[in-house]
Amino acid sequence: MAQAHVNGIQLDYTVTGEGPALLLIHGLGSCKEDWEPQVVEFSRHYKVISFDLRGHGKSDKPEGPYNMQMFATDAAGLLKTLNIEAAHVVGISLGGAIAFQFALDHPSLTRTLTVVNSGPEAIVRTFKEKFAIWLRLFMVRRMGPAKLGQLLAKHLFPNPESKAAGEAFAARYAHNDKNAYRHAMLALIGWSVAAKIGTIRNPALIIAADQDYTPLSFKEAFVAKMPGAKLEVVRDARHALPMEKPAAFNAVLAQFLAMHTTQAA
Repeated sequence: MAQAHVNGIQLDYTVTGEGPALLLIHGLGSCKEDWEPQVVEFSRHYKVISFDLRGHGKSDKPEGPYNMQMFATDAAGLLKTLNIEAAHVVGISLGGAIAFQFALDHPSLTRTLTVVNSGPEAIVRTFKEKFAIWLRLFMVRRMGPAKLGQLLAKHLFPNPESKAAGEAFAARYAHNDKNAYRHAMLALIGWSVAAKIGTIRNPALIIAADQDYTPLSFKEAFVAKMPGAKLEVVRDARHALPMEKPAAFNAVLAQFLAMHTTQAA
């Protein structure tokens, strides 16, 4: 664990292993510890870089507003601080959206792009979607991050074999700062790079859980607009796929990374 001064704030990060760089970007309200199963697995062959986004974990929590370009610039600044020329970039949920923004803003730093249970936009169109956003912000403000984390864990980790992962997720969620959480969530809402994803030329993998929040049809539609992008679906899995089903997730990601690491070499 270390800290880097990037874009006027301190980012908490960890580097594990040696080899091609692999950058892991966590989701909203989470932290770099969510990637522990991946750090253990991939640090055998890669230099794995996990970090806490601004407003999360042990990184600084400056006053907002935040925006998606800011998150992507933070990640790029971290790689430059570590003298990384390019990395395999993997992001889940909010982190997947940041990965899209990163690949567009910093293509030379992006070796490959992997997006997990996310997409290139978060446009709120229906009343149901607007209510869901309002409810999430209301719950954080009135009930607190700890209660929200418990409720999310029950939904995301319903099976007995993932109980420990759910408990760990909920415990980490409890440490969220309410204001920073709100700023991070509002950075995502209304954001879109959907019109630009056809310009991404980096090898891209979209990994979807079959029981994710967003329908598979949404992911199929945007993957069709990305030249050479590949969609992989993991069955009987939910939004927190890398934590809920680490073995299945790791196998899909490992195959993709190995293919493109070999090609690069």
